[in-house]
Amino acid sequence: QVQLVESGGGLVQAGGSLRLSCAVSGRTFSTDTMGWFRQAPGKEREFVAVMRWSGDSIFYADSVKGRFTIARDNAKNVVYLQMNSLKPEDTAVYYCAASRNYYSSKSTDYASWGQGTQVTVSS
Repeated sequence: QVQLVESGGGLVQAGGSLRLSCAVSGRTFSTDTMGWFRQAPGKEREFVAVMRWSGDSIFYADSVKGRFTIARDNAKNVVYLQMNSLKPEDTAVYYCAASRNYYSSKSTDYASWGQGTQVTVSS
């Protein structure tokens, strides 16, 4: 079982930056896909970014493309989401997720989830 713990959320003003971290425990060689999702109150959980652990395949949602960057540190088993030029509409709880079989933008394709970290962007 993969365990995921997000951190790094907080309150920032529009135009600011945050770096989210996802500490991964119990990862196996087959846990090769990591994703970031977010969910605002009253909204469905939406895709943000996905990458293979190798880092050679990365895909972003159109809403964050050019502003967010997903990356990982193999030695530390940590996945990052660097968020720049934040907008009020980025306000949400951000979740990291792991998948064994899917390189996907669908939340239903991910079996392991963290508890989430709150990101609030003021206008």
